[in-house]
Amino acid sequence: MSKRKVMSEELKTEIAKELGVYDTVATEGWGSVTSRDCGNIVKKAIEIAERNISKK
Repeated sequence: MSKRKVMSEELKTEIAKELGVYDTVATEGWGSVTSRDCGNIVKKAIEIAERNISKK
C-alpha cells in the first residue's frame, strides 16, 4: 500500500505554529505531538480546505 500525502509539510507546519505546538515538532518531531493536537491540526486543515472550496 502506498503512502499518499494529503497535507503538505508547509501547511502542517503553518497550522502547528498557529496552534502553538510547533515547538514540540521542532524539538521532538511529529511523533511527540499529542493525538488531541494532531486532531486539532486536521480540523484546522479541513476548515481551510472548506473555505478555499467555497471561494471558488
